[in-house]
Amino acid sequence: MNRFTIQDAATATGARLGSGDARRTATGVSTDTRTLRRGDLFLALSGPNHDGNRFAKAAIERGAAGLLLEDTGGAPLSESPEVSRDTPVLLHGSPRRALSALAAWHRGKLAAPVIGITGSCGKTTTKNVLLELLSARLAAVGSPDSFNNDIGVPHTLFLADEASRAVVVEMGTNHPGEIEALCKTARPTAGGVTCVGASHLEGLGSVEGVAREKAALVEAIPDDGFCVLNADCQWTSAMRRRTKARVITFSVEGDGDLDARDVWSHKGGTTFRLEGREITSPLLGLHNVQNLLAALAACRGLDIALDDVLPAVSRLKACRRRLERIEVGRLTILDDSYNANPESALASVRVLAGLHGHPRRVLVLGDMLELGERSAELHKEVGLEAARAGISMLVAVGELAASAAEGAVEGGLASVVQLENADDAIRRLPALVRAGDVVLVKGSHASGLGRVVQALVAFLREDAA
Repeated sequence: MNRFTIQDAATATGARLGSGDARRTATGVSTDTRTLRRGDLFLALSGPNHDGNRFAKAAIERGAAGLLLEDTGGAPLSESPEVSRDTPVLLHGSPRRALSALAAWHRGKLAAPVIGITGSCGKTTTKNVLLELLSARLAAVGSPDSFNNDIGVPHTLFLADEASRAVVVEMGTNHPGEIEALCKTARPTAGGVTCVGASHLEGLGSVEGVAREKAALVEAIPDDGFCVLNADCQWTSAMRRRTKARVITFSVEGDGDLDARDVWSHKGGTTFRLEGREITSPLLGLHNVQNLLAALAACRGLDIALDDVLPAVSRLKACRRRLERIEVGRLTILDDSYNANPESALASVRVLAGLHGHPRRVLVLGDMLELGERSAELHKEVGLEAARAGISMLVAVGELAASAAEGAVEGGLASVVQLENADDAIRRLPALVRAGDVVLVKGSHASGLGRVVQALVAFLREDAA
């Protein structure tokens, strides 16, 4: 981020100066004293269980150039003995809104194109793939991890400066209007929608509601920008009517502008043909072919030739806990426990079904959250698909996943185990798997299956020692 003064921050956010010299310069923005760097402006964000203003002293001790605190209407913290009179203090009614306002101000100074990425699944992988491809050609910055909300998007923008040539911003949502608000902050010049599926139905109501929310990114793209859309998604026709920007589509065995053909999976990843080229990606699964195509389409939108970025494909790596391959002794674990919705769970089933050369293919499925009244139906469909796909065993973990177990039994899967929760899985899973198995673990973050993977790996390593 470029240097800015405390007065710049006050002007951008509408905060008032409580004390100190507004001419002092800051070199970055922090909302967490644990990672604050000397010279950062500290914004005191509060949550249900913590008061951000209480971290003012810690921010000063770590070298904050200034503070933006919540104006509570009481005795100003700027007059507290914990706050040095030499430290500039800005006061604002909502530091969280101030964060977005400051990011929007910073965004206005950037000349680089800003590419927004959203979708029901594949956002983080597509963003990471695009950053890897772009790094072969230009200076690009993007969201760390899954920084995709009204805190993460501003922090992504703050990573960019005058040397940046592209900014890739991941945008998530779980309630109406969130994508629109993020677009007001980031003002994307281009965007991509990976897919639309049954995710966050509690907040968005229906798949139609999900599509409307994702379309907010499409609507935000200026006429001279470009939009990447999935030709295999039923909502794409409606979305492309919502923009005058250039539309670039991708598909698998379809009619997209970039269309993957002859896709096959193997131990080394996934191979397919694209415009006369044979491409092998280290990433597993048809859905990751779609994610790679979305990133390649974005490169095309930036007028970067395929041949200039394809060498970077061999360097791609699975994101942590997103189909991350772990080999422990003679057991192969695919850790896909970062999060889950029906779309991504079905994609995981297809990946597992395509892995041959193992005595058994075992799916460990945890609860998928935020699915509202359709939760039981959608879990059951995953279980039915596991049976249809020829999965050897389904281990259903959690109360909601019990519907997946029901679907698997109904579909004719003979080996189905139902466990109460992650702790139960930690105790019992080591006895359920065998040498040579491939085990795919999938569930929403809150289901705790990440802990199950860690415990299983630790058990297997200790047992082999």
